[in-house]
Amino acid sequence: MENTINGIHHITAIAGDARTNYDFYTRVLGLRMVKKTVNFDDPNTYHFYYGDENGTPGSILTFFPWGNQIPAGRRGTRQATEIGYSVPEGSLDFWLKRLEANKITYNKPAEKFGEQYLTFLDPDGLKFELTVPKITDNRIPWTTPEVTADFATRGFHNVTITTNNIEETAKVLTDIFGYRLVEQHVNRFRFVTDAVENANIVDLVEAPGERAGHVAKGSVHHIAFRVANDDILMEFRKKVLDAGLQITDKIDRNYFYSLYFREPGGVLFEIASDNPGFATDETVEQLGSGLMLPPQYEPRREQIVKVLPVLN
Repeated sequence: MENTINGIHHITAIAGDARTNYDFYTRVLGLRMVKKTVNFDDPNTYHFYYGDENGTPGSILTFFPWGNQIPAGRRGTRQATEIGYSVPEGSLDFWLKRLEANKITYNKPAEKFGEQYLTFLDPDGLKFELTVPKITDNRIPWTTPEVTADFATRGFHNVTITTNNIEETAKVLTDIFGYRLVEQHVNRFRFVTDAVENANIVDLVEAPGERAGHVAKGSVHHIAFRVANDDILMEFRKKVLDAGLQITDKIDRNYFYSLYFREPGGVLFEIASDNPGFATDETVEQLGSGLMLPPQYEPRREQIVKVLPVLN
């Protein structure tokens, strides 16, 4: 089981206003700010990591809040179009009322693959689903006074990719990552890995005539898949190269090691290691409390802090 893709590690998206993003995800959704750092390539922009208490892979949603001056994205093909969270049975009514009270756009609950789910858009238009899974999700959630354990998200349930033709993307999932097709409903194909119990579903939606989306504010930037360590990471690098795809060298992201490649359907995939984790420059109790800069930017801390928006 070790030399496998262990489902989703994290999902990274683009946001507009940093304060609005921080308020929505920590207060409305009730996630923990696991790490407050900056974009490796643009240190004048935050990089937020939200998740559970420990920043467990499979719970981590990250954002580049580039400000409201950037254009809104457009959902379409060649994109990850929906992010699915797992929530407890009986919690959808709570979420309906909470989204309504916070003036969040949502749809009434529906069902697919035998599971009830609720769709909503975050303040930038990023599309989410809250799903009650068929099998109870026993992951321990991060809770707040307003979002208690009876309702809190457990981490990712699935991610959806929309594509003009699923064939080549499906090959990456099955032949390289070890997923298998388990269900199909009309043009939605559900792929699952048995390596882990949670955050292990990728849905491919085939839309032959739909135009390509545009990745900007309110869009998923990339999906990161999980491996146990950076030795296994390099085994997957060889697999991707052997499949005829281009992939980066190993990159040290401080809290994990990464490889990036664009799958044939156009979506940016990352493979990320569990090691070393988020409790390297802060204790678990302190996670998200300070601004943690990559070492190369530490000498510029005073200058960077002046540029970054104050969150609260």
